[in-house]
Amino acid sequence: MNSKQTQSSDSDYPPPPNPPHPSQRRPRGFASASSPPPPNNRREREKEKERTKLRERHRRAITSRMLSGLRQHGNFQLPARADMNDVLAALAREAGWVVEADGTTYRPATLGSAVAVIPPMSTSNQLVNFAVKPTGSPISSSSLKSCDVIKAPLDVQTPLMPVDDGLSPASLDSVVASGDAKRMKYGNAGPTMDSLDCVRQDQISTLNEDNFIGGQYIPIFATLPMGIINKYCELIDPEAVKQELRHLKALNVDGVVVYCWWGIVEGWAPHKYDWSGYNDLFIILKEFHLKFQVVLAFHEYGGNHLNGSADMPISLPKWVLEIGKENPDIFFTDHEGRRNTECLSWGIDRERALNGRTGLEVCFDFMRSFRTEFDVLFEEGTISAVEIGMGASGELRYPSFPQKLGWRYPGIGEFQCYDQYMQKNLRHAAKLRGHAIWGRGPDNTGYYNSRPHETGFFCDKGDYNNYYGRFFLKWYTGYLINHIDQVLSLTRLAFEGIQLVIKIPLLYWWYKSASHAAELTAGFYNSTNRDGYSPVLEVLKRHGVTVKLVYCGLNSQVDGELCADSEVLCWQVMSSARDLGLTIAAEASLPCHDKDIYGRIVDMSKSRYDPDHRHLTFFTYQQPAPMFMQQRDELHLSKLNNFIRCMHDSSPQF
Repeated sequence: MNSKQTQSSDSDYPPPPNPPHPSQRRPRGFASASSPPPPNNRREREKEKERTKLRERHRRAITSRMLSGLRQHGNFQLPARADMNDVLAALAREAGWVVEADGTTYRPATLGSAVAVIPPMSTSNQLVNFAVKPTGSPISSSSLKSCDVIKAPLDVQTPLMPVDDGLSPASLDSVVASGDAKRMKYGNAGPTMDSLDCVRQDQISTLNEDNFIGGQYIPIFATLPMGIINKYCELIDPEAVKQELRHLKALNVDGVVVYCWWGIVEGWAPHKYDWSGYNDLFIILKEFHLKFQVVLAFHEYGGNHLNGSADMPISLPKWVLEIGKENPDIFFTDHEGRRNTECLSWGIDRERALNGRTGLEVCFDFMRSFRTEFDVLFEEGTISAVEIGMGASGELRYPSFPQKLGWRYPGIGEFQCYDQYMQKNLRHAAKLRGHAIWGRGPDNTGYYNSRPHETGFFCDKGDYNNYYGRFFLKWYTGYLINHIDQVLSLTRLAFEGIQLVIKIPLLYWWYKSASHAAELTAGFYNSTNRDGYSPVLEVLKRHGVTVKLVYCGLNSQVDGELCADSEVLCWQVMSSARDLGLTIAAEASLPCHDKDIYGRIVDMSKSRYDPDHRHLTFFTYQQPAPMFMQQRDELHLSKLNNFIRCMHDSSPQF
């Protein structure tokens, strides 16, 4: 009986409900058709994160191109880190709207022929009176002087601003910004209402060309021919050098650039420095009262230069080449094992592979010897700057497109990291990353003359943008950054207080492709959605270095088939350098004979549209192959003389 009662009593209670399962949120609207299914495991979540990153990179790339176009072609003065609020404000002002500092936006109304600013409606529904000049003629400065006082509620008070047809969008922005700044600084005069000041025509800030360009004197330096010093460090023809210097003085150049070759000065034995030929040359330069810049060149010359110079070839020191026969890994190496003797591999920066010295020690000993030999010239200020050769052709880059190994424009080049020292470093970096299999170079990058779409690494959606590709490219450009940081740390010890210069090439071909293949193989990780130059420039800024941009051809071409655009690349590098506060110079890598090219150089050197009045520190041009050994071209000399005059004068027109 008790058991039955117990059973019946238990059945009187309903069974406990099952715990509710959390229901996944169902996407609605457009998201219901396009959103992927929720990830169920770790691998799918990682894939979804990767897809999200790719979408975000694509969005940022579109935004970056829009901002670049607005800055370059629309004369919009957008901040370096502009967001969409800045873009909307600039577009609204361009369309004639008024945008205040707090974001309040409204547009002026035209009544008759007078312009009156209509602010947003007040919460108190009070009406605003406007001064209207009911005539059919445009507003003049005299009519503005006699405008009446306008009373308005305190919370909607704004100044009256005339519209001038010759006023640029940048000037309108400056007027609005200045008005906002004054109101923030001084506040309103009365507790409830105040008068509205009238603006005269001469108070409006405009871009006056004379005031803007005035005072922008850009020094011009001419590079002396390479063959004036022979391999025994002797000045070949002093009289011919003097004749050339007289010609340069007649052109009003400010100074000359002299290359001091490591392969000549320390050419025959380690620690044996012979500066005799340069001593003779510097004495002649002092007689002509010319300042000069010195390039400490640690690379070879001849066989890989695009200027077709007839100068004698200059190799690395003979004792270094002898070491290279026994240990070829001291040179940069491509993926097929071919050695490039143009310069030493950065893999031996800390390896004692050069008769007991490291690559850094050899460079520092050479720099210290030069400073000791010519210390008097530094004290007198005759040597105005020292340029340090950082890689192939003296430029900060890997030797990724050597002509003597078959490269021809517009090939993408090849990675140069296959010597044993750099490969050892790559394997170590891959182990630290947790993927030892990544400790090798990519095997689908094509050849020197390949196009990006012909490779699996550089093509659109290629391996350059997967996990391994990003790891490798970060390591590759990181090796370049580490090299310049170490070299400049030692350079500062040898040349304390001296202006240092580093050359950065503008590798413009394939710039508009997704991968930027030519820049990647040269060491600049500047693919779409990445700024490959700012990390390099930050190191140069830390060491107080002047950046010299090198134009490979100066043809300013926009080639759709080759995705080439040298002007946009130049703008990117210059903008990044100026954002960091670096001083900028430029050099023409080829002799120039074209009037249009001269005009573009002048416009780039001191742009009349730059509101900050920024310009190049100096400009270096290449002399035609030895100019004093060939007949003068009077037409070319006339163009060159006009170019130098424009760089010195206040007028930007060539």
